[in-house]
Amino acid sequence: MAAVTIRYWAAAKAAAGVAEEPYAAGTLAEALDAVRERHPGELTRVLQRCAFLIDGDPVGTRGHETVRLAEGGTVEVLPPFAGG
Repeated sequence: MAAVTIRYWAAAKAAAGVAEEPYAAGTLAEALDAVRERHPGELTRVLQRCAFLIDGDPVGTRGHETVRLAEGGTVEVLPPFAGG
């Protein structure tokens, strides 16, 4: 298990009620399961539409269970943004 920081942006931040928080997880899937457990409800729905960056790198279409997290790393939770 790696100690990571999850940072929430826009609608994810509003649903979580915090800008960031620590988690211990080995993969992105494990981290997101822990987030859903801690924040049932609106954040769980928002996560279904989010993109994720791991230490600045996009996850894209990779399976979340295959994305390993590094000790001290950061997971950015990015809901869809509107704009032009």
